[in-house]
Amino acid sequence: MSKVRFQLAISLDGYAAGPDQSEKDPLGVGGTQLHEWALKLEAWRRPHGRAGGDTGPSNDVIEEVQGNVGAGIMGRNMFGGGPGPWDEDHPWNGWWGEDPPFHCPIYVLTHHQREPLEMQGGTTFHFVTDGIESALERARADAGEQDVLIGGGASAVQQYLAAGLVDEFDLHITPVVLGAGERLLENVGDLELEQLRAIEAPGVTHVKYLVVK
Repeated sequence: MSKVRFQLAISLDGYAAGPDQSEKDPLGVGGTQLHEWALKLEAWRRPHGRAGGDTGPSNDVIEEVQGNVGAGIMGRNMFGGGPGPWDEDHPWNGWWGEDPPFHCPIYVLTHHQREPLEMQGGTTFHFVTDGIESALERARADAGEQDVLIGGGASAVQQYLAAGLVDEFDLHITPVVLGAGERLLENVGDLELEQLRAIEAPGVTHVKYLVVK
């Protein structure tokens, strides 16, 4: 059965990004530390067109969470390009180059209309201005029997959690204390969760939760 899920790396004090996020520093001050464990994994490197990489428990987790995804959703901040209307003279096409690692339709939550952006490798970004439910309906139609993965950032995840639209999620908890930034589990209402597993690995602990409905 198709699921709606997300995965995010967070700090020990609960932040998914550091303070002072900007187009130049999209993860905020110190935010890149949250992902250092992942950058050397084979399962991370392969979708980005890079050879080699480490295997082991973390690699197995990433293989699983990236598998069986038929469509994705992300917030405007994750796609990038700054706030406000899109710059038609200098279009922003994302952080990932001509061949993004998603290889499926991605629905970007935004307040500003833009035509779909078709990239190499099967990734097409669709820009949705009429809310999270509309984005999810369209993503589910594309995904079919596969899952819909909410890529982030924290604000997009919070909206879907608060609306009761998430089935399960994976947190990659890192031994980093950011002290400030964008906290993940705020404004999400009363969540009832069941822990499905916890896997310890170098530099990170992977915890999967079921959202009890």
